Amino acid sequence: MTSPVSPRDDLLALDGYHSPQLDVAVRLNTNESPFAPPDEFVERWLDELRAAPLHRYPDRAAQSLRDALGHHLDQPAARLFCANGSNEVLQTLLLTYGGPGRRAAMFEPTYALHSHIARITGTEVIAGERRADFSIDPAAARALLAEYAPTIVFVCSPNNPTGTVEPATTIEALLDAPGSHLVVVDEAYGEFASWSALDLVRDDRPLVVVRTYSKVWSMAALRLGFAVAPPWVIEELEKVVLPYHLATATQIAGRLALELGSEMDDRVARLVAERERIAAALAATEGITTFASGANFVLFRPAGDGHALWQRLVDQGVLVRDFSRWPRLDDCLRVTIGTPAENDAFLSALGTALDELQEVVL
Repeated sequence: MTSPVSPRDDLLALDGYHSPQLDVAVRLNTNESPFAPPDEFVERWLDELRAAPLHRYPDRAAQSLRDALGHHLDQPAARLFCANGSNEVLQTLLLTYGGPGRRAAMFEPTYALHSHIARITGTEVIAGERRADFSIDPAAARALLAEYAPTIVFVCSPNNPTGTVEPATTIEALLDAPGSHLVVVDEAYGEFASWSALDLVRDDRPLVVVRTYSKVWSMAALRLGFAVAPPWVIEELEKVVLPYHLATATQIAGRLALELGSEMDDRVARLVAERERIAAALAATEGITTFASGANFVLFRPAGDGHALWQRLVDQGVLVRDFSRWPRLDDCLRVTIGTPAENDAFLSALGTALDELQEVVL
């Protein structure tokens, strides 16, 4: 049935953001943690949830969570904004600093939701190009900002889907570029990288760093993300976000997770070690080109048809992300780092799939 009421004209051509799932034994396509939350965390969370006043609205300011997170990050609570996943943080930033008549700049290929949410909020998208190694050219980026004067500049680091980690000098070049703009560094995978833009946040600098609990903290189902920014940014975001938007259950979980920091650090180390093992195995495979990653995934490009390889992997029960038809990512696939057993299954399936495709060619 055709809707009798049309959406905004600028939304008619948009598709929703989707990451299709298939029923397979090994799912390595959505960059989730392969580890469930620790049993201790779950039990403590349930105990506090039972005692929580569920007939009352949640703490609108999420003060206990912000205090605990600030202590964990060595940041004042006034610099923290918490929301339902990092995507709600991005949406609130665009509702606050974007909108009709304003522009958001980003550097492709990158996280698709940056441009998607920008368009939903009526913000014009300005897309700069990355170098062949998927890094940002600071001089070209500054020229882009000078020409289009965006109010928001998105930098995904480590970049999704390429894994590229931008150096501090690139972030500083964007901050120092002429014009009035926020630089938003999306660090959804920041814990896996060698450095963080959190070190650059200051009260007098228009820098926002966005992070999530979904990856390292194994809380993808609970939806919790946050921004670290100058207090004057946080105050504006609080005006725009819906009241009581962050559930009590999520606030409790976010606070308790921080008490398990040493276990999370161990998980990061294990995943980074597995990432390096997978990257080395891919680099040693004839016909495979890999790209350096500071995240919990690796992007690679086979010499032949990337989609055909993806399908062969699915046929063996291994699902990776298919970027083979994306602009600038011809034939590329991205594999999330899983458990050692899952990673072994991927490498085994990859070897079989490549042999099968080679036989088809011959």
